[in-house]
Order: sequence, then structure tokens, then C-alpha cells
Amino acid sequence: MPAQGRSGAWSVPSYPLAPRRPGCHAEKPLCYLHAMPAKTITLREYLAALPADRRPAIEALRKVIKRNIGKEFKEGIQYGAIGYFLPHSVYPNGYHCDPSQPLPFAGIACQKNHIGIYLFCVYTTPGEPDRFREEWLATGKKLDMGKSCVRVKKLDDIALEVVGRAIKRMTAKKFIASYEAGLSDAVKQKIARKAGGKKKAAAKKPAAKKPAPKKKAAKKKAVKKATSKR
Repeated sequence: MPAQGRSGAWSVPSYPLAPRRPGCHAEKPLCYLHAMPAKTITLREYLAALPADRRPAIEALRKVIKRNIGKEFKEGIQYGAIGYFLPHSVYPNGYHCDPSQPLPFAGIACQKNHIGIYLFCVYTTPGEPDRFREEWLATGKKLDMGKSCVRVKKLDDIALEVVGRAIKRMTAKKFIASYEAGLSDAVKQKIARKAGGKKKAAAKKPAAKKPAPKKKAAKKKAVKKATSKR
């Protein structure tokens, strides 16, 4: 089983700019984002700001991820980097460390001294980290990997086919099951209470009154008018 935070809940190790919150002991980011604006930016702006020497590797990574990822996932900016995540429309609970955030799946970050490939989908799944390492090293390429982050310098450093297979193996259903299995009992209970509260609120909400059919109302009016003339 992959390592967990002190609270027993999953965190995103070294995820770029990941917030530190109670019950989510994320490690301090390794490096700050390279040449990226401090304000909130769009995916298009992030890509436009990439240094020329980083662009080929990052575009190749985006291409292989998008080709292999499930249709339930979305691409966008998350924690200041390119992120792939399950939106709230698919997974309403969101990321337990910050429920306002969609559930992180993978990410690509242009850091100061390297490109970070963040594979939360590998980190949360028993057996996947070892399998990923074995497949990468079998290609003959050097692997610089932490718990979930692979650090590379350029396109030639990346075992793209290995990244693609890891992404493809992890369907949305499998990822959710693996992620939830790693949550602490306290976090699971909190999520269950929240879900229960929403159901009760929905049950108490009075049903909206249906407006009377227009045709029937018009017919009654016509009958009443005809009767008065008699």
C-alpha cells in the first residue's frame, strides 16, 4: 500500500503549489513554477508562457495523456499547473483536502530546474508505483522519481509509452475505488455525514406547485362566459 499522511488520508506529494490543510499533510513543493505568472491563469495562458526549450516535452506529454485518459476526466489548470482531474459533475465530493477542488488525477508542471510529471493515479494504487518503475527502467531511460512525481529535463528523457499505459490502466471507476480505499476512517465518516446532510435537505425541501394546465383554465373561462350570457 502506498504511504499515507499522518492522518491516514491521501495527500499529493510534492504537487506544485498544493495547499497545506488540516488532515492533508502534503509535502512542500520541490520547486516553484518556472516563469509562470503568480495570478490565476488559464490553460491557454500557461501554455503560451512556456519556455521554448520546455514546450516539445510538455506538448508530447499532453498528447499521450489525452490519447489514453478516460472521457470522464478533464484538462485544466489545477494548483498552478496543467492538471487532469475528475470534475465535481463526475465526483461531487471533490478532493478531500480541499473539496472545492476536483479530484486530482495527474499533472504536468514546468518547474525551475525540471518538468514535473505528477501521477497521483499511480501513487494511490497498490502495486502501480513498482510496476511503473519497472516499465520505465526497462526502456533504458533514467528515472528520477519521488512518491508521485517524475522529474525530467527534456523530451528524450521521457518514456512516453510507459506514461500512456499507466494513464490508460487507471479508469475513472478504478481510480475512485483506489482513492477512497486509501482515505482514513475519519475522512470517510466526514464525507458520509456531508452526503447524508444533503439528502435530508433535499427531502425537506417542499415540492414546487405545478401550474394549472392552460388549456383547462381557458376552457373553464369560456364555459363561465357562455353561462352568464344565458
